[in-house]
Amino acid sequence: MSLFDLGRKDQLPTVDTAGPGRAEAMPVPAAHYVNGNPLKGPFPAHLRQALFGMGCFWGVERKFWQLPGVFTTAAGYAAGVTPNPNYREVCTGKTGHNEVVLVVFDPGVIDYAALLKAFWEGHDPTQGMRQGNDRGTQYRSGIYVFDDAQKALALASRTAFQHCLDKAGYGAITTEILPAPVFYYAEDYHQQYLAKNPGGYCGLGGTGVSCPVGIAG
Repeated sequence: MSLFDLGRKDQLPTVDTAGPGRAEAMPVPAAHYVNGNPLKGPFPAHLRQALFGMGCFWGVERKFWQLPGVFTTAAGYAAGVTPNPNYREVCTGKTGHNEVVLVVFDPGVIDYAALLKAFWEGHDPTQGMRQGNDRGTQYRSGIYVFDDAQKALALASRTAFQHCLDKAGYGAITTEILPAPVFYYAEDYHQQYLAKNPGGYCGLGGTGVSCPVGIAG
């Protein structure tokens, strides 16, 4: 039995209990399968980055690459302990990583508030360590911010959306809002998965509650 077989999928591991990982980064394609833009940086200086976890990253990535002003997206792992994890390891719960999507966007076309609106409306942020039938720490809701301005907007939007969810009968938001951690790219076959496999699984589903941020912009 390997170290990774011992994980609890509903509890985050500690540094002492996490799997060891590796020094080598995951190789990924140079270009986005849908729009042909670079998958990795350095990106043009006028672009900004956002990082979200909201369930299985296949559907999450598609949601964001379809938005105007998004330059590129990538599926990956973040907010865990194990360096350079692979998908099998993340699925055990022994890495602590969340399935996340990196969004590189042009703030002259789409602002961060609009991305937050898509985030909140695109999933149920009250479900803790799961999203629908997908259960485990890798499916938790998370916003990982790159600067103080993103943090302020994320916190304000969480408060605003909680009021809306309260009125609709939902529970407390469990979304973690943290400084952006190291982003580890997922395997090649995960990148733009639903463009390569149009009939593939997408477990993404929202609450049907509208978020009152990102409307004007």
